[in-house]
Amino acid sequence: MRTGGERILTTHVGSLPRPDALAELLLRKESGEAYDAGELDRLTGEAVREAVADQRAIGLDIVNDGEVGRTGYATYIQDRLSGFSGESPSLLFDDLSDFPDYRRQMGRAAGTRRLHRPRCTGPVELRDGGPLAREIERLTSALGESGLAEGFMNAASPGVIAVFQSNDFYPDADAYLGALAEAMKPEYEAIAEAGLILQIDCPDLAMGRHVIYSADDDAAFLRRAAMQVEVLNAALENVPADRARLHVCWGNYEGPHHRDIPLEAIADTLLSAKPRGLLFEAANPRHAHEWTVFRDRGGWDDKILIPGTIDSTTNYVEHPELVAERIGRFVDVAGAERVIAGTDCGFATFAGIGKIDPAIARLKLKALVEGAEIASRRLWS
Repeated sequence: MRTGGERILTTHVGSLPRPDALAELLLRKESGEAYDAGELDRLTGEAVREAVADQRAIGLDIVNDGEVGRTGYATYIQDRLSGFSGESPSLLFDDLSDFPDYRRQMGRAAGTRRLHRPRCTGPVELRDGGPLAREIERLTSALGESGLAEGFMNAASPGVIAVFQSNDFYPDADAYLGALAEAMKPEYEAIAEAGLILQIDCPDLAMGRHVIYSADDDAAFLRRAAMQVEVLNAALENVPADRARLHVCWGNYEGPHHRDIPLEAIADTLLSAKPRGLLFEAANPRHAHEWTVFRDRGGWDDKILIPGTIDSTTNYVEHPELVAERIGRFVDVAGAERVIAGTDCGFATFAGIGKIDPAIARLKLKALVEGAEIASRRLWS
């Protein structure tokens, strides 16, 4: 994983707004409705090429396929793994518990489409490697056409799969987690072997606290999170640390987030994870102050910090000077050679469900690039 020499590089977390026609076909497929498979394949290929070309035009350095061919970052596994059927229970975000009116408002804003989250009802095993092979081929081809040097591909962590898809088959959570890790291991290795940076998405290490572990205390959650990292590290045994990065977040939604576990509390957990790159929220109003965690405690020397410098839940467009200021905080802490400018989270976490206008998302990414250019001039001019 490279940094910029005499320039702060830029990247993002993963999902980008999908074209409407593609999102509709993805949702039809996921819902079991009739759809044109050939048309879905064609639209996906076009969307990947356009996503990569647009990221290059914006000026981003380390890009991906926008996750445009997936309905969701943690639910896409139902096309690849066996053992899932039916529907998982609804997720309850504890920060919304005191605000039932706002919870209903959020549900209305999401529209009539519901995210399909099957539950585990049988042995979890790799069933079909074809979808991943097609994703890798599309992305590497688009990178070649655009002349970009480096790309990344997202993959769900075992822990976040377990958050979204409940277990009705394995005797306990540890057995389920281990089966998920074993089933996902070939995906992690294939992405790295293709020359792409593997990004492991791990909201389970933060968001999980106020979703499925809200009844526990912090100590119990942290013991659970440590187990999730241990299992993940085992699944990454054949992936070099410098070819992997980990994304942690507290949930990509505009809620109160007043029950988020602090970054300081999960710092040891994050430090124990194998991936060298670390993407984390550092722009939104609940977590922007936590840059001081990196300033005040040691242990980060082996990590490349990829802080969020733009918020992914609001249509405000950050001023490039603010982006540069945020970058500067982390450069002061870690040194320019260990900082890449990123985003808090994705802009279209689930197909057909999102509140960020696509044109505004693009403008926010341009502000990210412009802010990195300002920060670079201040460092090296």
